[in-house]
Amino acid sequence: MKFLPIIAISLTNAYFSVAFSPLSASSTKIFRPPTKISFKEENETLDKTARVKKAGAGVATLPLGNLLLFDPNEQGKFQGTNFLELRTSAGAAFVPPPPPAATIIAEIPPADAIVEDTEHFLEHLDVDGNLPLNFAKPQAPATATVLGRAKLITDDAPGDIEHVVLRLPEGFHYVEGQSLSVIPPGTDPKTGRNHKPRLYSIASTRYGDLLDGSTISLCVRRAEYYDPVTGIVDPAKKGVCSNFLCDVKAGDVVSVAGPVGKTMLLPKDPTKDVIMIATGTGIAPFRGFMHRLFMENTLARHMFGGTAWLVLGVPVSGGVLYKEEFDC
Repeated sequence: MKFLPIIAISLTNAYFSVAFSPLSASSTKIFRPPTKISFKEENETLDKTARVKKAGAGVATLPLGNLLLFDPNEQGKFQGTNFLELRTSAGAAFVPPPPPAATIIAEIPPADAIVEDTEHFLEHLDVDGNLPLNFAKPQAPATATVLGRAKLITDDAPGDIEHVVLRLPEGFHYVEGQSLSVIPPGTDPKTGRNHKPRLYSIASTRYGDLLDGSTISLCVRRAEYYDPVTGIVDPAKKGVCSNFLCDVKAGDVVSVAGPVGKTMLLPKDPTKDVIMIATGTGIAPFRGFMHRLFMENTLARHMFGGTAWLVLGVPVSGGVLYKEEFDC
């Protein structure tokens, strides 16, 4: 069970390019047998290869076979089975070993088993494909109470991103990967009606940051527009809901609806790998995933046997969200 953080680096066309030559619908693919290369042509090819290597191109920077760049046994499809060593040592005589015994969940553990207390009282929420959906709808929202708010990025990072924790009404539950609707207070000056709901990915597990099953966390970026001439924020163009959430104080009330979402969930098979790619506040649902798989003392954490990959893009190092959690 591993968590492998990655820093994504963009490659320009000067270093990486792929060319495609699509065939038209009327084109016909003709098979041609390989042309026999003469001894002279083969020598010329070898000479070109030698010149390329002499110029320093195509030469590996690391010795071959040391697995420092990529270990198929640990990071590839072998998943720590040591099949790589067995295949290379046995050659054509390789025979895959029998699969490991299936995991059995027993009502009464064996006498030599180590028993631990785990969070379990909300594990029923997604049993047999059932999900908690629409406890409250936008037309009749529920009321949540703000417990706290904290800035997530440093002052040298652009913008403002806040972590907001809300206390939900009794019976309002969700699972990792779902979303919450927030209805900002006031009315839309263009229509004179209540503001439309804004959807936010949930940044906590079903147990919440307080582990009591009654809270929900959001990761919110303040939406602002800077005048390109004056460089001053134009308040007439600020995001209504994001600014409301980024300014809330403990004790404030927030109208919420949901939860919604059926697709962006953790796989049911605990042996599957999880690949997460995000920029900025897009990390919100993945924070919930990481807490469930690695931080909370739940059955899901103990059963997870895959590898979790997180690729997060931020403009500066001070903009890395939840860095303290991922460093621990």
